[in-house]
Amino acid sequence: MLTYEEKISHFENSLHKLDGNYSDNIKQDIIVYFNEFNPENKRLYLLKKINSFDEIDIWIERLTSRIILKFDSESEQINDFIYDFIEFYKP
Repeated sequence: MLTYEEKISHFENSLHKLDGNYSDNIKQDIIVYFNEFNPENKRLYLLKKINSFDEIDIWIERLTSRIILKFDSESEQINDFIYDFIEFYKP
């Protein structure tokens, strides 16, 4: 079983990993949204529902894909979009 701190560390490392494509820009927006990667950050509580490193990576892929396909910068804010994704995410 992964600790909460291990999940946070993997989450942060995965977001900082560059793939050399457009999703790198999206990951930067996600990093800005979460701001700090420490256990006191309530925005990271979503990681408590996730059980493995693979699930964390899948969550990041789903969010980046959703942003690429559905985010409309003219009618919404990226922070609101990410927040909604987190609120409705079901592992």
